[in-house]
Amino acid sequence: MQFKPIAAAAAALAFVWTAAPGSSQAASCEIDKPIVFAGLDWDSNSFHVAVAQFIMKNGYGCEVDKIPGSTIPMLNGMIRGDIDVTMEMWVANVKAAWDKALAGGKVVDLGINFPDAVQGWYVPKYLTEGANAPAKGLKSVADLPKFKDVFADPEEPGKGRFYNCIAGWGCEVINTKKMNAYGLNDTFVNFRPGTGAALSAVIESSIKRKKPIVFYYWGPTWVLGKVGDQVRMLDEPAYDQAIWDAMMDEKDETKVTKATAYPLVPVSVSSSSEFYGKAPKLVAFLKKYATNADMVSKALAYMQDTGGTAEEAAVNFLKTNEALWSKWLPADVAAKVKAAL
Repeated sequence: MQFKPIAAAAAALAFVWTAAPGSSQAASCEIDKPIVFAGLDWDSNSFHVAVAQFIMKNGYGCEVDKIPGSTIPMLNGMIRGDIDVTMEMWVANVKAAWDKALAGGKVVDLGINFPDAVQGWYVPKYLTEGANAPAKGLKSVADLPKFKDVFADPEEPGKGRFYNCIAGWGCEVINTKKMNAYGLNDTFVNFRPGTGAALSAVIESSIKRKKPIVFYYWGPTWVLGKVGDQVRMLDEPAYDQAIWDAMMDEKDETKVTKATAYPLVPVSVSSSSEFYGKAPKLVAFLKKYATNADMVSKALAYMQDTGGTAEEAAVNFLKTNEALWSKWLPADVAAKVKAAL
């Protein structure tokens, strides 16, 4: 996910999928070497890579590969031509580097993978809906002080508890600035769990037991895949670019007096210019590749519930969404993919 600390890029290749010698899929690939994907270090990217690789392997007869790493090293690899395809390019997070590479003709934007990467503050619907709901009327961040007792902090009586990101994630800093701008520091504890796993665990367990909780989260993730239909995002002031930029630029969170909702982030598929020029059929497929945050979150929830791999989640997705992915492909290629499933 875009806010997690960037890990050092690994040098080793992760895995290679190849079509079986003599198989019906093994003859037609436009590229005579493995197609290398950016193995970015979060689950939704792993899922998208697995879907695209299954289609390229079984539908187009290609060998596929991936190199693990984080956003900037993988973008640099695509600029050099070491990486052919990136399934999740969060352009807004690396805009300066991306714009330079695009202007230099090193990379190509192939279109939007999913248009609706979301972030926000959430509460369970069972707290706000129904005649006897304990937080009935809670719709926005501005309403939170009235309901501080519903979200009582066990360690600081008289205040509610807001579950922020963990220290070290960019979203923790943004949410801390928002707490100040929304005037919530007098009524809520800005609680930072020790790990990302602890944050997801307390959200899942609280909702399973129908306990009060107000928390930040983002999608697509397995958490929203599992509980997304049971929670609602609290309203914030409508996204305003100028206010957002000022909030991001201010280093002292105590000086932030205006805040705005998180922007809805479109996430793109991209490729190296070299790959773009050599593989028009594969590029045509990738240009049509399109999902949304909800379906990706559900795929990640499938991985979480089953303990499955990204590759297993990809197969499940392809088996259950034929009407979607068949539109990305020529009929003969779609038939090969269906046969492989």
